[in-house]
Amino acid sequence: MTDTTAKHPTLILGGTGKIGRRIAERLTARGLPVRIGSRSGAPSFDWEDDATWAPAMRGVGAVYISYYPDLSVPSAAEAVGAFANLAVQNGITRLVLLSGRGETEAQRAEEMLKASGADWTILRCAWFAQNFSESFLLDPLLEGEVALPVGDVGEPFVDADDIAEAAVTALTQQGHVGQLYELTGPRLLSFADAIAEIGKAAGRDIRFKQISHAEFAAAIAAHELPAEFAWLLNELFTEVLDGRNEALTDGVQRVLGRAPKDFSAYTTETAASGIWSN
Repeated sequence: MTDTTAKHPTLILGGTGKIGRRIAERLTARGLPVRIGSRSGAPSFDWEDDATWAPAMRGVGAVYISYYPDLSVPSAAEAVGAFANLAVQNGITRLVLLSGRGETEAQRAEEMLKASGADWTILRCAWFAQNFSESFLLDPLLEGEVALPVGDVGEPFVDADDIAEAAVTALTQQGHVGQLYELTGPRLLSFADAIAEIGKAAGRDIRFKQISHAEFAAAIAAHELPAEFAWLLNELFTEVLDGRNEALTDGVQRVLGRAPKDFSAYTTETAASGIWSN
């Protein structure tokens, strides 16, 4: 454990999200102080208001950086770079960035982080398994049909618990400065495969339907999602899920010293919680 994480709070940006919440739980369980960086935090943190950045980082020893809604959003890279520069100017050099695979803007943000002079670690992640239970895919799963504009492309779904454990390791242990860990699960599944596994684990008939991008855009519009989230979904399904990420990596093994959690373990545990039962 580093001296900074033991003595000073770790600022967790996006601390109420899927990964940030898990990081906070793990650090707190170790008796380590945390500060949640969110609009509802105290002090509040807002990516769109850089006047909130300095108060949120005051007195912290390290920062976990997660950009809302996603690093693929235009101008995200500049914001991450500006935040990293401010952190370093304030003597906070230990920065761990949550990044995304196959996203041009995300990789630009990685370069901005490196240029800041920080002691950086990058966690470049595949699609989260928990998007099926803690995000926008939950409602269609409960309705019994998931319609997406994606075919047989394989995705190495990575478990949020593995990402959180990797982040905690990078934040609290030596030897991870200057490391890029690309985190994936242990096998490739198409979305149809993943949904079939979820249906089997939940004991339900859940169908997958491939639709056109135009039909998907119309469905997003009908749900009246926030504009930035609607844009993000369209970007992910039209650009990123084109086969560019159909490869497994050893990132989880490298940072945690064990194999990544399999999607079947996720579906079994999540089905047992009852969240997919209707």
